[in-house]
Parts: sequence; C-alpha cells; structure tokens
Amino acid sequence: MGNAESVVVQKRLARFRPEERPVVEGVFDKLQGGAGGAAGKTITLEMLQSSVGRVAPGSMVRRVYRCMSSIDPGLAAPAATGKAGYAGPSGVSREQLIVFLADTLRGTAEERAPLVMAMSQHAAGAAAVVTCEQVVEFLQDLVSAVVQILVHRGRLQGWKPERMGDISLGVKLLAEQMCSELKPSDEGDCDVSCLEDWIFRVQQVSQYLELLVAEGLSVSLSNRPAPTLLPPCRETPWNELKCLLDIPSLMFLAPQLPDGYSAPWRLVFSTRLHGESFTRMVAGLMKQGPTLLLIRDTKGQVFGGFASHTWEVKPQFQGDSRCFLFTVSPKLRVYTATGYNQHFMYLNQNQQTMPNGLGMGGQHGYFGLWLDSDFGRGHSRARPKCTTYGSPQLSGDEDFTLDSMEVWAVGKPPEPEEGEEGGAKKSILDVDPEAQALMEITGKTMHSQGLREPEDDQE
Repeated sequence: MGNAESVVVQKRLARFRPEERPVVEGVFDKLQGGAGGAAGKTITLEMLQSSVGRVAPGSMVRRVYRCMSSIDPGLAAPAATGKAGYAGPSGVSREQLIVFLADTLRGTAEERAPLVMAMSQHAAGAAAVVTCEQVVEFLQDLVSAVVQILVHRGRLQGWKPERMGDISLGVKLLAEQMCSELKPSDEGDCDVSCLEDWIFRVQQVSQYLELLVAEGLSVSLSNRPAPTLLPPCRETPWNELKCLLDIPSLMFLAPQLPDGYSAPWRLVFSTRLHGESFTRMVAGLMKQGPTLLLIRDTKGQVFGGFASHTWEVKPQFQGDSRCFLFTVSPKLRVYTATGYNQHFMYLNQNQQTMPNGLGMGGQHGYFGLWLDSDFGRGHSRARPKCTTYGSPQLSGDEDFTLDSMEVWAVGKPPEPEEGEEGGAKKSILDVDPEAQALMEITGKTMHSQGLREPEDDQE
C-alpha cells in the first residue's frame, strides 16, 4: 500500500471508534474466508455475492461491486478527479473496501454522491452523469434489498407482508417518489453535485445504503443500532385483513408523521372487517387520538389523510397544521398545510343545515378529501389545488365511489375522562362505543353520565 493510499485509508479508519476499527478492517478477510477460496489480494464478485447476496438481489450486489471497484484509494473518491470510475486492477482491494465502508457508514453527502453515481451507472468508467431513469433503477434495487432485510431479519414490527399490498409495486412507487426529489439539468441528467444535493435532502438514501452495507457485510458498530423503518403494529386481526398498504409505502408514510408519534399502529376501522357503515367508522375514530385514513376508490387509486387530533363530531373545523393529505397509488406523495386556512378536519352527521360526512381540507362542497355520511360516496375537488393542503385531485374521478377503507390509530390515545378507568363501574355506553357515538351524533342527552357510582378514594 503506497503512502498516499495509507493516508487516505488511515483518515477513513479514524472516523470509527478504536473498538470498531478491527471490525471494519476484518471485513476483507471475512469476505475472502466466506467464499471458501484461497486468500488473495482482492475481493471478487463471487466473494461479495456470497455475503451481500443473502440480503440483496444479484443486480444490487453487482452495483456494489462496481462501485467498490470505481474507488481510487489514492485520491479518496472518483469525484476528486471528476472521473466516473477508477481503472484499477480487477477485483476490490482492501483499501478500496475500507474507503467504501467509511464513506457509506460514516461519510458525508459529498462523499456518498460519487458512490451512488457509480452504483447507478450500467458500466464502470461511464460518463460522469447519470439519467433519472438510471437512478430509479438503482433505487428499486436498493429498496428491494431493504425490504428483504426487514423480512429476513425479523424486523417487521408486527406487520404481515403476505396480508398487505404488492411489495414489487410498492418498491417501484417508493423508488419513483425518492427520485422525484432530484433536481436534474434541463437535459434530464444528474452530475455528482446534483446527487450530493439530493442525498443531503433525502435522508432515506443514506439510511437505506447504511442498512444494506451493515447487514450485507455484517458490520456491527457499537453506536449505530439498526434503524427502525416500520412503526410497531398491534391488535390487528391479520387473518381477516388485506391491508391497503404495502411495506415500501409504509416505509414512506411512517416518517411523515410529526415527531413524537411513535405509538404502535392499531387498526380501528376496516370496511373488510366492519362493513360499510359511517356510524361504525365514526365509532372507530372517536377517542383514538391521531389517525391515518386510507381509501381505495373503484378506479384503484389509494389515498388518504393524517388527522393530528382525535376526531369530534361537530359542525366546525378542527385539527391543526400537522395534518396532511397523501396519495399511495398511482404515486406516493404527501401534501402538507399551506397556511391559507385552517380547514384541516371536519366530521359531522345528522345536521340539516351543515354538510354531513368527513372532510379534510378545502371548503364545504369542495373538500380536498370528502366522505359522505351516505357511506360509499365521496369527492376530491381541487381546482387546481386544495387551498388547505395544496393537493391535486387524489381520487381517480372527482366524485368517487369507495371500494374499501381503513383507519389506523397512530398516536397515543387521549387520557380517559374521570370515571372511565380505575374502580368505576362501566356504563353500557362505555362497553359499546358505537352506541355512545350514535347518541352523541344524534344530539341525545346521555342522562346516565350523571348517575354513575362515585369512584373509591385513591390514596
């Protein structure tokens, strides 16, 4: 190893803690030993396949190998010379591997950009630009690898992929969404500086790459616990459910929730389980805290909204600017509050003078998302965009017919009112929340609320 190479490699190793450096340096020997061949001076594609191939598709393994081979260990990275690849000896050297590990696990966006460039290209030594289509192909392989890791490493957090949407379609949707954040040239090309800006803004690129490298090469670092990409899922009758989300779409939606919304997701309403009943849906919504609504229309489009507050039946708007609308299919997109108005959430029933149904954004008659109390019909009117969320039309048709719907409680439920827990004897209205919801939305006075037995004094 030359002097220039030694300096570069030693600087990369210095990013790791003293106890982590032997782990990083040992990856080279581990790869050679795992392949069962005689030890040599380089890592071959077959050696890499024997390790990374357990958690990633073959096309992703070839991308990683091509990337490692493109690193000039004497100049730190291809970007330093403006070239797209390094024409070194066949195979990956120890120095190239260490630089790759340091830049993927501890690198900056500037250092990761040429690596992503090399992994996105179809061949080593290609031009120093890539197209958006090439980046999408790279992302599809990367997302597929991440999903494979979650499944095979038992990190699904209670979710059941076999009872959810098509993973392969979700991979394409998530790859397209991540690529949509790129800012290419007028010709549609991306150079290293374009990729650097993108990696800096879209943190999932680095997060997914770190996970692939750490799991594929078995690099366990002391202060880097594996990222939790899925929210916990609890109390879900999977045997009876076919979830409207797939794993990649869930990987996209979960981080969109505001900070602090880390409670397990709980299914509180599904047309598949509970039937097409607006009253039953309202019962599922109430006193659940923040919720995520998912709708599929008869055109096959999937969309919904996040409600930051527990829903209340009343003829006024509610919620706050943390609410948002989103689409899952045909594209993954999120639409956040514009600040134009505060028409975030609306829920009403059995009123003669005000609209009856559930709405998010816009105004009466022109909601960004509306479900009529005559369950099964709704609209998404955006001419050209919803004033509250800046969203376009979410559904296939402006006036849509509902195919199926789910509501997930995604936050901590509000604290129970006095007398609802502890030693108090429960009313029939507590036992049957649907009855309570029906009483409230029909304007009936709940006389039994004032006739409860007093609670025992708590010491």
